[in-house]
Amino acid sequence: MVDYELNALKREFLAEAEEKAREIETALNSNSDGLQRLAYLAHQLKGSGGSYGYASISADAAEIERTAEKVAAGEASLDGARGALQRTVRRLRENIAASARELSSAHA
Repeated sequence: MVDYELNALKREFLAEAEEKAREIETALNSNSDGLQRLAYLAHQLKGSGGSYGYASISADAAEIERTAEKVAAGEASLDGARGALQRTVRRLRENIAASARELSSAHA
């Protein structure tokens, strides 16, 4: 696969990642019913971020998934975890945006 094709796939991934991050924010700001969706989306980002070489995106998503699973298991309260989750989601979105900028500037 040539670099152009890989970069096109990376651009598509980053666009989808931003959409998933927004959906995670929406799920987080709802009630505990959104917790399963939040964990599912984070799990997807964790795997695909790593596959495309975006370790920071994968790490942020893994942290979100772990926290959501702790809340779902009753090991933490959603109210208690919400602040940390919001900070991690913000960092995730910043990492996605930075990765998109790097990809655009490196291959403009």
